[in-house]
Amino acid sequence: MSIEVFNRVEEKYIVTKAQYEKMVSLFGTMMKCDEYSKNGKFYQICNIYYDTADNNLIRTSLLKPRYKEKFRLRSYGTPKEDTKVFLEVKKKYNGIVNKRRSTLSLQEAYEFTDTNVIPEIKPYMNEQVLKELRYSLSLYKLQPKVFISYERRAFFGAEDDSFRVTFDKNIITRRYDVALEKGVYGEKLIKDNTMILEVKYTERMPLWFIAIIRKLGLEKGSFSKYGTEYNRFLANKKMEYNDMEVVKYA
Repeated sequence: MSIEVFNRVEEKYIVTKAQYEKMVSLFGTMMKCDEYSKNGKFYQICNIYYDTADNNLIRTSLLKPRYKEKFRLRSYGTPKEDTKVFLEVKKKYNGIVNKRRSTLSLQEAYEFTDTNVIPEIKPYMNEQVLKELRYSLSLYKLQPKVFISYERRAFFGAEDDSFRVTFDKNIITRRYDVALEKGVYGEKLIKDNTMILEVKYTERMPLWFIAIIRKLGLEKGSFSKYGTEYNRFLANKKMEYNDMEVVKYA
């Protein structure tokens, strides 16, 4: 059984491509690329976010409560039926992030989220997490709401591998064809010259990294991919409604 539980602080910054390149050049020997990010490469992450019929989880999250949670199915690249994926619940309380997940095949994940029946337990699964997810699926009556993908480059501390830095670009979303195996297409969420920097640590950010942030003049933000997508979704719905009113009363 895989143990896939994470507790950490996460901070986010919006950076330009130039700031990304400068920051990476300043890492020196203090940071190492993960195995998929060597030679400047970015790798694809694809997600399905689950929510209630009335989008209650993301609406609550945008109110910035002390406690909030998100549910998602994640793959690295475009998966096939038997590809291993991760079904996750991400909880945040007072700034501390707790992420719990279990590995499943894509087919097993779809069947589980559709039927709320835990599949036959295999060595790569986390049974306890699946039981927690089953409870949440039943409690919230979760359903797939949006596909969100992005390209990521990731680094970890040379001396402390719990310290991680990731850069995400080319965020693509869609509320139709919400399936991981259908590939990456949809609408762009951020500008081409923009990246989302996430800094993840368990206790404190290293002083040398704080110095880099100050040197580049970065300010901590509050960017949520799902939250930003939902706000855009609402704005588009409002525009559609206004267009309908104009036609109706013309």
